[in-house]
Amino acid sequence: MTNWRSRFLLNAVVVLAGGGLVGAQLCAQEQKVAAPKSSSATAKSVPASAMNAPAAMAAHGQELTATDLSAFLDGLIPQQLEKGDIAGAVIAVVKDGKVFFEKGYGYADVEKKTPVSPQDTLFRPGSISKTFTWTAVMQQVEQGKLNLDADVNQYLDFKIPATFGKPTTLRDIMTHRSGLEETIKDLFVGEEKELTPISRYLPSHLPQQIFAPGTIPAYSNYATTVAAYAVQRVSGQDFNDYLDEHFFKPLNMTRATFRQPLAESLKPFMSNGYDLGSGKPKHFEWVEVAPAGSLSASAESMAHWMIMHLQNGRYGDAQILKLETAVQMHARQEGWPAGMNAMCLGFYEQNLNGHRVISHGGDTELFHSDLFLILDSNVGLFVSYNSAGRPEHGDSRGDLYIKFMDRYFPAPPANETVLATAKEDAQSVAGPYKVSRRFETNILALTTVLGEAKIVADPKDNTIYLDGFLKKENGQPRHFQEIGPMLFKSVDGPEKMAFVKDSSGRRTCYIDYPFMVFQEVGSALDKQAFNYLVMGLGIGVVVLTILFWPVSAILRKHYKQSLPLDQTARKWRRWAKIACIIDLLYLLGFLWVFTLLQKLELGSGGDFKLHLLQVLGLLGGIGALLTVIAAIKSWTDSSQWVWYKIWNTLLAVGCVGFFWFLVYWHLLNFNLNY
Repeated sequence: MTNWRSRFLLNAVVVLAGGGLVGAQLCAQEQKVAAPKSSSATAKSVPASAMNAPAAMAAHGQELTATDLSAFLDGLIPQQLEKGDIAGAVIAVVKDGKVFFEKGYGYADVEKKTPVSPQDTLFRPGSISKTFTWTAVMQQVEQGKLNLDADVNQYLDFKIPATFGKPTTLRDIMTHRSGLEETIKDLFVGEEKELTPISRYLPSHLPQQIFAPGTIPAYSNYATTVAAYAVQRVSGQDFNDYLDEHFFKPLNMTRATFRQPLAESLKPFMSNGYDLGSGKPKHFEWVEVAPAGSLSASAESMAHWMIMHLQNGRYGDAQILKLETAVQMHARQEGWPAGMNAMCLGFYEQNLNGHRVISHGGDTELFHSDLFLILDSNVGLFVSYNSAGRPEHGDSRGDLYIKFMDRYFPAPPANETVLATAKEDAQSVAGPYKVSRRFETNILALTTVLGEAKIVADPKDNTIYLDGFLKKENGQPRHFQEIGPMLFKSVDGPEKMAFVKDSSGRRTCYIDYPFMVFQEVGSALDKQAFNYLVMGLGIGVVVLTILFWPVSAILRKHYKQSLPLDQTARKWRRWAKIACIIDLLYLLGFLWVFTLLQKLELGSGGDFKLHLLQVLGLLGGIGALLTVIAAIKSWTDSSQWVWYKIWNTLLAVGCVGFFWFLVYWHLLNFNLNY
């Protein structure tokens, strides 16, 4: 979904988070985020007639025919597979209530040369699974068993604390504004026996709430699973049984299931998943938060799902949702800058070329998918790739979507002018930012500072770019110029960014993905440069002290010189060296443990390893205190060389800084919910 600046914990952070790099029309003023309206008000804000009205300013494109679409995709997707080293892909397009086009490309099994079948081959659409969970919530809202604006705790048998003095609602959850921090522990597990029921997973993995509910969008797999659990409890049905009865059977989705493992009848149709199509297939991915991402489905089954939503809840003789409920679900929710892509109830806007498009993307580690519903044209597009592909190959699904829209639903010629305030405004928004979807209070808070984004103002043309994010396919940063008050548009694409100020006066950067924002880093202690300085000094003096220890001993022996320290000084010197050894052991353990975390190979079974690492960190804190005492004592000893005293002081500062870093970024938090 996102090209993170730091590759550190890349897979762990972005799995199951949907999205493609697509554009939106937006216009943002500096304003506070508004609270959402009631469900009835929201439904009225986007009437049913407007949901399927033609785009007022849309230009005329190539006629969407099966023949032309086949030629277009046959020229594009095989090229993507070859360029990205992707094993296979599948696509389905629906139009006016029918399956308009479906086709598989490449292989479901490279070794056996098994072709991808749109009717039969199962792909893992990742977070597109969430659209089923959200639709189930709306069914229960229809029946009066769930209320979008009530405290969600009344539907649970555990409590989400009202950390900010207000309850969390299903509307908050469905717009990804539950306020909960990111969590990846046990997101995936290594084998079937490690899966646990959501009734046990949820209370034992409850993350901290870091934003007031209903305010800051921050994508959450955990919160989605909470919504599914609410459906399960009020309906009285196991969630998998609920999906079978209410969706898969009435929609004739014969090749679709959330169940893990797959039923024996479906196993022969499951596509392999690959890192690279030229590599070996990987194992079936076991998703613990099943309602957020465990779906396995064929393209044809997903086509039925798209048809139902495009027809406002109807598929053939089946009425999955009432028309007014579907309209409410697809409606834009409040709290986003005017004209900017916003969340709906579960879906999110990915408007492009003057058309209103609601969408959801999905990623497991191996499968990468997108689903787009072009509401005003009654067209749906689903695409899925069964390989992660080469990191440098670009965003295949985002590229496909933009080219599809530009060909069949193009935009009229743009008439945009750069504002006179471009230089001043570009400089005013420049600086470090952190993504709202983040770890903040747990042991992975470190990834927030490692993944810090920087908005840079380019004085050559008064544009801005988000350093390390939103890159073009050639790897170069995408530049944005100001076309409206605090509204910046890509100079060579549809992407936009908008800036508003929060209640504290700091900037919030909205991007095309409405389920997360970038927030200006305020405190100097949170800034990447300061933390790199602290850690650089700490690691540097520790490593050099350990290296100099044997070197100085060898030199003294060579020149037949004794260590000019008395017994007390020698003792404190020894303690300082032990402190350095402990810190070095911690660093080595840190690299090992976080490598396991990056591969999602730790989970609850790895708590002992993490606690052992944390004990080393605490010992390092004691060691830091000893280096401070050693430095103080060296300055009171007139017989010691002044440069030795200075080095002892640097060592004390470095060790204290190192320990401060562990404490400040919660690496010594023994509550291992992360």
